[in-house]
Amino acid sequence: MKRPRLLTALLVPFLLSACMQETTSYIVDDRDHAISLRAEQDYFWSDAVALKMVVTNLPECQRQFPMTTVATNAVEVELYGAGDGVYSMRVGAQVMRIEMAGCTRLTEPTPQELGQRVGTFRLDADKKLVFEKAPDAPAPPAAEPKGAIPEPAA
Repeated sequence: MKRPRLLTALLVPFLLSACMQETTSYIVDDRDHAISLRAEQDYFWSDAVALKMVVTNLPECQRQFPMTTVATNAVEVELYGAGDGVYSMRVGAQVMRIEMAGCTRLTEPTPQELGQRVGTFRLDADKKLVFEKAPDAPAPPAAEPKGAIPEPAA
C-alpha cells in the first residue's frame, strides 16, 4: 500500500516541472516602471496558457490584470503606447488599456486611441517569453536621476 504513495510522491515534482510560468517585461523608464506579461500553463499536458498583464509603478502601485487564455503556439501580444503613461495590450481581438500613474484599467481604446506599436511579447523557440521591440518604436521617456536638481530657467 505504501509503494503507490511513494511512487506518486516521487513523480509529482517531475510532472509539475514541465508546467510553464514565464514572465517578461517592457521597462518604461526605469526598473520601477514596467509593463509585464505573464504566461502560465497549469498542467504539462495542456496546450493553453493563461495570460496576465502586470503594471508596475513603484512605489505607488502594482496590479495584475487577467487577460485571456490562448494556445501555447499562439502567444503573441502587441504593446502600444499612446503617450502620457497610457499603454494598450492586444491579443487577438481583445485589447486592454491601462494608465501607469495609478495602475488603473481604462476603457477599451478606439483605433485612434491605441497609439503607436512599441513591440510584441511572444514565446521564442525555447518556449521562453521574450519582448521584441518594434523597429520604429519610440524611445521611452528618460527618467530624471533621483535627487537631481532641475536646471534653472534662462
